[in-house]
Amino acid sequence: MKSGGSLSIWFFIGLSMLVNGALIFGTGLYELVRPPENRVVLYGLHAPIWWGGLLFLLGVFYCYRFSPSRERVRNAGSA
Repeated sequence: MKSGGSLSIWFFIGLSMLVNGALIFGTGLYELVRPPENRVVLYGLHAPIWWGGLLFLLGVFYCYRFSPSRERVRNAGSA
């Protein structure tokens, strides 16, 4: 195991956003295929699809931007 290295907290936040976005997006798609019996007033806006997709894309961005492999390359170039 490597010691002395650190990981950016933003990588884990991005990972959390990615997973939560995928789950919310999946739930939105499921509701689109099988609508609930008691619909909420703004059901037609399909908020879980929009918010899930947005969270997923932000999570992908954060995971890419703060990935440990990119940090190693960035730190190696400055040393």
